[in-house]
Order: sequence, then C-alpha cells, then structure tokens
Amino acid sequence: MRNIFSAPKSPSPPHRTTFSSSIMDENMESASSIFLKWNTDSLAQAKSSPLFFGDRTESKVFLKSIQELHFAINYFISENYSSDKLAHAQNLMQMAMKRLEKEFYIILAAQRDFLHSESSVKSSVSSYTDDDVLDDESQFDESLVSDQTIENHFEKAMVDLKRIADCMITYGYEKECAKIYKLVRKSVVDEKLYYLGVENLSFSQIQKLEWETVELKIKQWVNAMKVAIRTLFRGERTLCDHVFAASDTIREACFAEISISGGLMLLSFPEIIAKCKKSPEKIFKLLDLYDAISQNWEDIVSIFNFESTSTIRLQAHSSLSKLGDAIRITLSEFEAAIQKHTSKSLLPGGGVHPLTRYVMNYFVFMVDYSSILPEIIAEDPVTTTASFSMPESYFSTSSPEETPSAISLRFAWIILVLLCKLDGNAQLYKDVSLSYLFLANNLNYIVSKVRNSNLKVLLGDEWLVKHQTKVQQYASNYERMSWSKLMASFPNNPAADISPEEAKKCFLLFNLIFEESYRKQSTWIVTDPNLRDQIKTSVANQVLSVYREFYEKNRQFFRRGVGIESIVRYAPEDLENYLSDLFSGIGGAGESTSSYSSVAASPAREIRRR
Repeated sequence: MRNIFSAPKSPSPPHRTTFSSSIMDENMESASSIFLKWNTDSLAQAKSSPLFFGDRTESKVFLKSIQELHFAINYFISENYSSDKLAHAQNLMQMAMKRLEKEFYIILAAQRDFLHSESSVKSSVSSYTDDDVLDDESQFDESLVSDQTIENHFEKAMVDLKRIADCMITYGYEKECAKIYKLVRKSVVDEKLYYLGVENLSFSQIQKLEWETVELKIKQWVNAMKVAIRTLFRGERTLCDHVFAASDTIREACFAEISISGGLMLLSFPEIIAKCKKSPEKIFKLLDLYDAISQNWEDIVSIFNFESTSTIRLQAHSSLSKLGDAIRITLSEFEAAIQKHTSKSLLPGGGVHPLTRYVMNYFVFMVDYSSILPEIIAEDPVTTTASFSMPESYFSTSSPEETPSAISLRFAWIILVLLCKLDGNAQLYKDVSLSYLFLANNLNYIVSKVRNSNLKVLLGDEWLVKHQTKVQQYASNYERMSWSKLMASFPNNPAADISPEEAKKCFLLFNLIFEESYRKQSTWIVTDPNLRDQIKTSVANQVLSVYREFYEKNRQFFRRGVGIESIVRYAPEDLENYLSDLFSGIGGAGESTSSYSSVAASPAREIRRR
C-alpha cells in the first residue's frame, strides 16, 4: 500500500476501445467523408453544386451527419478523450457549418424576390408538420416531410431554410445564420419599398415641391401602403417566424433589423404631409392618408407586435394623430372660409350660387370617408360648440333619447352656416321675389345633394323633410310676390258681368303688368327641372285659370274694330306658351298660335322691347 501511494504518477493509459467509442469514431469518419466532399471556400463553386437540390438525399445525409458528429463531440468531452480527437471533431463541425452558411445564403439569394410572398409562406408553414420541429432525438430523421408533399420549389426553399436554421441554432451557430438572413432580407425590403415608390423625404423637401407633385406622391404612397403592409411586411414576418421558429429571440431580432428602417420610412410620410400648409382642397388627400393607415391598423399592430418594433407602431399612431389634427383644422378653416365669403356681384337670374355648389360637392366627397370621419370628428371641440349654438328646431330627432352623432352635428352646423350666408346674399337683390327664387334654388340644390348621397344617412329623413318644406315655402313666396299684382288686375270674380269699358281697363292693365313681369323674369332661372316644372305649373294654374275665365267672358266686346289686338293682346294659349318658357335663363319663348298675337313675329322679343 505504501509503495502504491508513494510511487510517482505515470501518464494515463490510453482509453480502451469500447463499443460506444468505436461507434463515435465511425460517426466521425463518416461525417468527415461527407463534409470533405461538400467542403469549399468558393461561394461560386457552392452555387454551381448546391447541397439542397433535387430530392435532397444528400442534404438529409449531411444534416444527419452533423447530428451524429454532435453526439460524438459530446461523448468525447464526457469521456475525457484526447484533445486532438476532440479538436478534429470540432473542426469538422465548423467545416459543416460553413457549408450550411453558404447554402443558407444561396437559397435566400436565389429566392429573394419570392420568399416574402405571404401565400407561399403560409402554404409552406401549413405543409410543415409538428414532426419537423428539430431536437436532439428526432431531428433530420426520415419522419421529416417528404419532398413529394411540397408543391413547388419555393416551398422547398422554405423547408430547407428552416432545416438549416434549426440546425445552426441547435449547435450554437445562430449568430452566423442570423447575420446572413438579415443581410439578404433587409436588402429585399429596402428594394421592394423603393420600387413601390416609398421615399425617405424630409419636411423641407416636401415644402419645396409643388402641390400637384405632392398629390402624386400621396397617391403613390396610398397605393404602396396596402402592398407594403399586407404583402411585404406581413410576408417577411411570417417568413421570419417560420425560419427561426426554434428561437423567439432570434426571430424577433432578425425581423426588427430588417423592418424598422423601412417601416419608419413608410409610416412617417403621412405625418410630414400633415405638417404642410392647410387648405380646404387638401383635406381629401389627408383623408386618403388617414384611411390608408386606419384600414391597415390591425395588420400594423399584429405584424409589429414585438417590443423591438414598437417604434413602428408608435410612428403609425403618431401619423394618425397628426393627420386627425390636420383634418380637424382644415374643416374649421373650411367653415371660416364660408363665413368670410363675400360676393362681389349678384348672381344673375337667382340661380344656384357657386358657393353652394362648392360646399355641397365638398360634403358629398367627404361623406365617402364616413368609415373614418366619425372617429376624427368625435375629437373635435368645435362639434361641442356647434351642438350648443345650433337652434333646437334646426336639427332634431324623432326621439328625445336619440342623440345625433358628432359628424352629423358637424355637417349640419356647416350647412347652417352656408344657409345663413345665402340669406345674406338674398337680401342683396332689389326684387324681393327674385330673393325668394334664389333661396328656393339654392336650398333645393342642397336638399337634392343630401337626398342623392350618403349625406342622407348622416342628416336623416327629418332634416330632409324639414328643408324640403322650406323650399316649397320659398317657391310659394316667390309666386305670391311675383304674380299677386297681376292677379289683382282682374275683378275678384272674373266671370262677373262688367261693362266693356271696365273690361278694356282690365285687359290693358293685365297686358302692362304681364309684359313687365315677363320681361323681368325672362332671365331668371330655376336650375332643377322638377322644381322648375313645379313652379311653372303652379303659376300657370293661378294665372291661366283666372285669365281664361275673364277672357271667355269678355272677349266678345272686342271681336271687331280698330285697335282690338292692342287691347286683347294674349289668348290663354299665348300666356301658356310664355309661361312655359320662363326660368330657363335665356329669355326665350315659343311662338304664339293665336291671331291676337300676330302683331309680333316674336312675342318674347316684343315683350322685352317693351
């Protein structure tokens, strides 16, 4: 015992060959053979003879050899094998990983323009079963999805990429794998955004451009937005999740690096536009930008839900907020412009004012954005002010519990501002009857625009009925002011017996008043055909019924004699022709068919001369 403990230590005897060690040696030799076969420092040579090609038999053997080599390395470490054998095994592993790096790059580069396609990615993911998840016990075995189940080479590339990534991550080469992935895929994202027309423009650069050029860039951005979010970024996210399913950390880091710069460049453009100078006409482009982000909001939140990509979500939210502010400011400036509008001259004929057309067409276009306007208008403090300032009778609902929406109140308020402005313009006409015709024309135009567009949904049936009734009141006031004097030229009972002298006075007075009224009103206009026919029918019914009765009763006094035509100048048919030509704005009239009107070749021209 003493000799044993006191004897000097001798070198450790060599390990005995065991069944396990012999298996490991064979595995290492087999791995060395296949790794050396595919080993090359030339990327070009690797491209000309790819490992992952055809039926993938060689690639499966290659990956299986890596797994077996890894088992051997672990065995050598546990058994304290000589450093030479362990070092050789580790060198073989590095050789294999370098080849996988090249293969990973080759596949990414070859399919760079197709792998972001969402449909290809989803199809591959659905074809890749749970049995394909790699682990030390079952990875790379024959239970992997067979190549025959994969429909096209893009899907094969997806499977190959995941196999390589899983392998490199499993054996500690995740940094090299991620570096290659980020290099290739970031260039793809940047290139696709460039071809979509997404530019990195500053506020100062935008300010120097003509608005027509900015409009083209906005249109281009809106078209690019849907493709960029729903196809490009969503496809990249799905691809990244698939390839790096083995590591949440790596897939987040990779996706963040390839998407942040492009995502921020894409979503910062609307905020820059929102800072530009406001004008009423620009509101529609602002709404287009807001709508594009709003429609893709759920996708933005879903795609960029990593903490590392929160800056993109924040930028999207900031752009929405700034656009909302700009739209509310622009709408307020639009209202102010209506209030400040001054007419330099009266509108001839009392037709529809250009301001009325502009405002209502503006609203008709705006209501096309009814999906986003409520959330924008709801935050407008002006809406609250309008609801308190608006007369209760102007915009009410059938139920006291029913509260109009913010957008309904806002639109109703601005239309009320327009109506007040029109009332002021109507007072500029010296002829009161023309003032009423002007108001009837303009309010009827407003009602028609509301009835025939989605404005009807916002303002409601009660608003329409109330304002249509107002149109009828204006038309009735016009008729009363224009034709009551003419009607007064007859006796209260036009069929009563009167003397020829009294009849003569009535005819002459009627001629004078009618000719003056017609000459004045021949240039007046009613733009809406239905309203025009309605007014003409109403006027004709009033005038013709009385005139015809008086005419039939008293014309026998003037059948023959000198100057008869100058006394009974118009037959009822003549009046009907004259009245039918009113409100066209051109002053034309039809030829009279009565012998009593033969004094003038053109009765309308005759009246205008008088």
